[in-house]
Amino acid sequence: MISRKDGGAGVRFKRPMWTYHPNLLATPVPRYTSYPTAADFGPLEDGMIERAIAGATGDISLYLHIPFCEKICYYCGCNTATSGKLARVERYLAALHQEIATVASLLPEGTRVRRVAFGGGSPNAIDPTDFLALVDAIHAHFPLYACRWSIELDPRSLTPEWCEMIGSVGITRASMGVQTFAAHCQKAIGREQSLTLICRSVDMLRQAGVTSLNFDLMYGLPHQSGADLEDSLEYTRKLGADRVAVFGYAHVPHLVPRQAMIPEDALPGAAARFIMASEAHAMLTSQGYEAIGFDHFALPHDPMARAARSGTLRRNFQGFTDDPSDVLIGLGASAISSFPALLAQNDKHTASYRTLSGEGRLSASHGVVRSPEDRRRGDVIEALLCKGASQVPGDLLADMGDRLAPFADAGLATLEGDRLTILSGGLPYARIIAALFDRYRAFAPRRFSSAI
Repeated sequence: MISRKDGGAGVRFKRPMWTYHPNLLATPVPRYTSYPTAADFGPLEDGMIERAIAGATGDISLYLHIPFCEKICYYCGCNTATSGKLARVERYLAALHQEIATVASLLPEGTRVRRVAFGGGSPNAIDPTDFLALVDAIHAHFPLYACRWSIELDPRSLTPEWCEMIGSVGITRASMGVQTFAAHCQKAIGREQSLTLICRSVDMLRQAGVTSLNFDLMYGLPHQSGADLEDSLEYTRKLGADRVAVFGYAHVPHLVPRQAMIPEDALPGAAARFIMASEAHAMLTSQGYEAIGFDHFALPHDPMARAARSGTLRRNFQGFTDDPSDVLIGLGASAISSFPALLAQNDKHTASYRTLSGEGRLSASHGVVRSPEDRRRGDVIEALLCKGASQVPGDLLADMGDRLAPFADAGLATLEGDRLTILSGGLPYARIIAALFDRYRAFAPRRFSSAI
């Protein structure tokens, strides 16, 4: 039992399946949804994003960012704002429509859009008719082929009209921001939503044809106990979520000023967070979910679980994915595009984004050109996070020096020849082990969130 002095707030879990090595978790590291990471982005030469789009081949994916929510949660670090000012929303959507047309005009013959994802913010913060207009624009401008559609949703603003729209569009994958079912934790993070509301949302989405439903949950929340997390996991299982992401809350008010609303002394400590993550993993895997990394889970029938079993799981800016495409084009303010040799982010400021888009110009002037060395290291990092193992070129092993030794000595990883394997007990240390191959961290230190 973790005492309140240790930050546990009465944690009920008693038998962690992983061993806690605080010294090995001391260094915050990126989540590695790309390599190099967004922290390493800098100015790009004019025309780079246009040339990358014009040079795309084969199957591509689209991500559309809707930076609005009806209510802003205290914990949220997303690029989002309230949707109350209709004129601002309308101007943004007009710019997004223009960007859709501009990007589509650059794509060469033979490309096919296989996936479209809407994120935010909360896409369902806008009017469903406005959303349908975006979908119609995508159909009108892009070469769609057997396209799969997905969306992020806020259950607090999910209406029957919205679910009817989801069904008519053909969206089959949805992710709901549940975070926690504990009322006192919801109040502390500014996200109050009843169990009845969540149940109603699940029913409506299933009736609309959603076959892969994800719940985002969080541990390490203010006043959260182990019992609170366990209850949230049990409700999640009973409601039949096909996927579950269990994120550790990252308290970084120096980067996200709204987090100052959350009292730091109400947060569980590092040891309690570790136990929460460990027991969440144990509970979900004992109930039929397959582990995707250490903090994502999927039922065996879900495409994410199938990708993990087949060795085709990937990482992109949406996290773990079964999307095999090497090209992801981001549309909307702050959206990031990914190409084999380029990562490029749209202007984060909606006013600048609207101005450039309205002129028929793309706003992605920030990013990084991926060198062959970046791609080589990125492959190792992605394999470690998605497959738990990687063949490591000899020069990268030599460059790593003795930094792997503490993880091997603790029984968290093994190195046999050139094959590095993260053992089951090393799952919560995977990001830190992967960071050993990140050449940017040595000379560009930055504060990231805790690995647990």
